[in-house]
Amino acid sequence: MKEKIKPKFDWYLVAILVLSAFLYGWGIWDAGSANSYYTAAITSMTKSWSNFWYGAFDPAGFITVDKPPVALWFMAISAKIFGIHGWSVVLPSVLAGIGSVYFMYKLIAPKFGAWPGRIAALVMTLTPTVVANSRTNNMDAILVFFLLLAIFILQKAVSKKNIWLVILSFGLVGVSFNIKMLQAFMILPAMLVYYWIAIKIPWKKKVAWLFAAVASLAIFTLAYPVAVDSVNKSNRPYIGSSQKNSLLELAFGYNGTERLLGQSTGTGGAFPGMGSTKKASGKGMTGTKPSGKGGKGQKPSGKPTTGQQPGATNGNPMNGQQPGGNTGKGMTGKKPGQQSANSKVKMPNSKVKTGKMGKMAQGGGNNAFAIGTAGPFRLFQSDLGSQIGWYLPLAILGLLAGLFGFKRREDKWYQISDEQKEVVLWAGWFVPVYGFFSVASFFHPYYTIMLAPAIAALTAIGGAAVAKLAKEDGYRPLIARIFISLGTVSTLLLQAYYVWSYYQIISIILVIVAVLLAIWWLLPKQTNYKIKILVSLISIVTMAGWWSLTPTLSHSSDAIPAASPTLLGQTSGTAMGMGSEVNTQLMNYTEKHQGSAKYLFATTDSNSASGYIIKTGKSVMAIGGYNGTDPTMTLSEFKQLVKSGQLKYFVMGNNSKATSGQIGKILSWVKKNGTTVKYSSTTATSKTKQNPMQGMGMQSQNATLYDLSTIYN
Repeated sequence: MKEKIKPKFDWYLVAILVLSAFLYGWGIWDAGSANSYYTAAITSMTKSWSNFWYGAFDPAGFITVDKPPVALWFMAISAKIFGIHGWSVVLPSVLAGIGSVYFMYKLIAPKFGAWPGRIAALVMTLTPTVVANSRTNNMDAILVFFLLLAIFILQKAVSKKNIWLVILSFGLVGVSFNIKMLQAFMILPAMLVYYWIAIKIPWKKKVAWLFAAVASLAIFTLAYPVAVDSVNKSNRPYIGSSQKNSLLELAFGYNGTERLLGQSTGTGGAFPGMGSTKKASGKGMTGTKPSGKGGKGQKPSGKPTTGQQPGATNGNPMNGQQPGGNTGKGMTGKKPGQQSANSKVKMPNSKVKTGKMGKMAQGGGNNAFAIGTAGPFRLFQSDLGSQIGWYLPLAILGLLAGLFGFKRREDKWYQISDEQKEVVLWAGWFVPVYGFFSVASFFHPYYTIMLAPAIAALTAIGGAAVAKLAKEDGYRPLIARIFISLGTVSTLLLQAYYVWSYYQIISIILVIVAVLLAIWWLLPKQTNYKIKILVSLISIVTMAGWWSLTPTLSHSSDAIPAASPTLLGQTSGTAMGMGSEVNTQLMNYTEKHQGSAKYLFATTDSNSASGYIIKTGKSVMAIGGYNGTDPTMTLSEFKQLVKSGQLKYFVMGNNSKATSGQIGKILSWVKKNGTTVKYSSTTATSKTKQNPMQGMGMQSQNATLYDLSTIYN
């Protein structure tokens, strides 16, 4: 008998929401630039409606970021209201995270009771990657919120048999596509199956409504990309990280098939560090830059930069990034303690010991591509598991317990109860996403937040199913005890594995507690159920809660968000996001001598430009986009910019190197014809706190400034 939900405040839920607000929001005043790539875009988007509409990276609207701008719209609105601060651009993610916790309760409680709803909300709150994602200005927290909203409305549509709610729910998935593209479609199998088996209307009407829902999905998915792609390419920004200056190509290329196959834009090869972290060689990719014309409206040909890593300044990869540091999207897979390519500061956890149970002491999330070895158990490995896997055994057993426990005895084998339909819904979310992360090669550990709602829901449903079985007669109470025993011991042993690298004594304690609880639950005489449940719950959430607390205690708001005790070794407020530091002497010189030029200067990639856009509010041209591989223009087009006086300066980081293709030709031309400017007699450094994790772009390292204004004079 499920518990009735009373029409009054659920104070347990209120407490959980307060906890989530604390975990997600405390310390965001130290967010710095968060993910400076997106913060630069937010800065630019507040300056004009055109920049706002397209999600332009720079104030001049030369190039966009690598995602559609729907999530950035909320952040730009927040920045417009409160001013451009780290906390103001992070605030929408904080609110989305809290909203997602609330939706978990509302999605579970009506069908299974208040306590399962509370458990789902609590598990969602205390999932480490959810905390880390909700504290930064990446899109993932907002994406999950919109997807949960879509599921919530679909549940209402099924219960009320309302076609407009069906249309709205699928339309919201289309909106979510314009947050992070094909990642949003991961839940479509769940929605389609749930709609078909759960709504009780004649089949002809069911089919007609489904066609309307799919039409809504298509309209809301394609409206924005088609509108952007239909604009003359000379009248809008270049679409960042695309090779054909197209949002649709970006969706199905860089943000689509390449995520699964492990390819980087325009290379046909994998980024170093992707896939198995054990096999990462640290070597750059082979290939050449696009050799065809690549200006706005022109198609590229050939392959991109040799050795180019995403986020690096044209051949300047970053090595051994730790969580909480400002990492890029490309890593070389070095071990903890090794130095970055541009930094002489050692990684903060270089002295952390490795243990027999933990292959790498950092425990995942410390490398932008630390995603373990592909296979069915990848999500249990420490790289990904330390971010998302804390309740994974409970979710899998919860799925099985839900299907078994809510099966009505009088039903035939093909009939399913209303509760089982909810299990199918969350299994439909869980299985495809789990499968993708098990085999894909091009993603970051924090993307696994996509699994968090399904894990929270299935864990709570499993608890409700076991509670139901325990009250029945026959062999079912024994089945309930077996489920609880297996769930408790497997979950605590897995957590002990994650904890071992940092706290070996606690890990041993977890193993002992796991064994004792398993035996306790299997005892034939069951008394003091509430005490056992309380002890089990505290045992399971304690270390997961501690891991979740680490981003909050460290005030981190990182470009590559992760939760880990490693964060606690950082100085509060130093996690500034990749590319956030600037060379102040260079900045002051170019501002003073910019004159009537449209751009403060041009540089190779977005991470070399973002800090300057944030600091000055002026346009800095990133000619190669995020990865330094976007074919945004030809050499002749670049020369015309210089000749017309729109561009006076070009800045190259100390590791920039000319390559083949149009970007390589531009770099070679600049080095050959530009005049080197001695803007400082000493190495210029940022006046802001220096982050030991730096190493992306030119940052605060020596950068060569070329004056191009004298070439045609």
